[in-house]
Amino acid sequence: MKVLVVGSAGREHALAWKIGQSPLVDEVIAAPGNAGIAASSRCFPDVADTDLDALARLARDEDIDLAVVGPEAPLAAGVSDRLREEGFAVFGVSQSAARLESSKRFAKDFMQRHGIPTAAHGSFDDPDAAVAYARQLGGRCVIKADGLAAGKGVAMCETLADAERAIAETMRERRFGASGDSVVIEEWMEGEEASYIVLTDGEHVVPMASSQDHKRALDGDRGENTGGMGAYSPAPVVTEACEKRILEEIVHPAIRGMREEGAPFRGVLYVGLMIADGTPRVVEFNVRFGDPEVQALVVRMQGDLVPLLQGVASGRLDPGSPLSWGDAAVCVVMASGGYPRSFEKGKPISGIDASGQLSPADPNVAIFHAGTRAREGAGFETSGGRVVAVTARGGDVREARDNAYRAVEQIHFDGAHARRDIANRALDR
Repeated sequence: MKVLVVGSAGREHALAWKIGQSPLVDEVIAAPGNAGIAASSRCFPDVADTDLDALARLARDEDIDLAVVGPEAPLAAGVSDRLREEGFAVFGVSQSAARLESSKRFAKDFMQRHGIPTAAHGSFDDPDAAVAYARQLGGRCVIKADGLAAGKGVAMCETLADAERAIAETMRERRFGASGDSVVIEEWMEGEEASYIVLTDGEHVVPMASSQDHKRALDGDRGENTGGMGAYSPAPVVTEACEKRILEEIVHPAIRGMREEGAPFRGVLYVGLMIADGTPRVVEFNVRFGDPEVQALVVRMQGDLVPLLQGVASGRLDPGSPLSWGDAAVCVVMASGGYPRSFEKGKPISGIDASGQLSPADPNVAIFHAGTRAREGAGFETSGGRVVAVTARGGDVREARDNAYRAVEQIHFDGAHARRDIANRALDR
């Protein structure tokens, strides 16, 4: 079979890498893809992931058997609906179901309607009213742009001055464009964050392994929120008892609620969690694999992912065939200096060979490209904020982390930045 992966980030490279290992798959193609994917698959860089007409035309021309949609923007634009209308099997939620991520306000109201545990909140179109609510919360709060902002539209505010600055930047200065026309302001939740991801055909569920993302730019969870600076799996905070509560109190009510509201959820449900004393509450819903969580998951994953993707796409997911998992994996993101704000591009990358992987090769390490491009002549250079996701497996989290950081030390580009404390929470328990 031929599989089309839609998207261009590290998540899509990880998916293409794993899908390409399936004995069911003859070829993986990607649109637009990236330099890392292009090292082993055909890419169509002129086909934007939100250009529905071009994607439909590509699917017809290439006679694909399955489309796997990676990012949130094309899902919110309705790419899954369009490709299904054209008769293609698609792994990815509908535009209607994508509202769980594309509108923070919709998601919070949805959780309230269906009794799903989350933080107290208010939604605001007026910046003055938003500031007044932040003042009611004592200034310590979380401010989220309502729309999509590539994971960067969340501000963790310790003081009222922080909140006022975040509201002004989002709503008055329009840092995130129309996505910040309205904001959701939440109470600050205490606890430890975790990511819980399931595949679902709108009724049946196959859970993935637990993981933990590191959103903030700097060590010690300081600095601004980013798209993600690293992740590891498994996350010890998600105990067996906690996982049972996540499924019973959050995942199944969410899937049932979307079905009841006329938007059956068929694809990936990502639950960002805050867990305190074994009690999970929802930080956010996403409608696609987490990036960089999926990098850690695919490296740890044993067995074939493609039958599950097909089961979701066809509406016939078999909940009795869960995936199996290796011991542990850790992903460390190497980013451009200045990310998530302004940064320079075009910095030559050393330590990676022509295949886009570590040089010399290490069987325990995979390099997933996010912001690279082929350099004139040979090699790669930087082209984005998050450049590569260095991902390693190990017999436990400590070994996986050591393998990942050993690989990080072999890769160089001017201004490179990586957090040095990925997975410390697991090791410090």
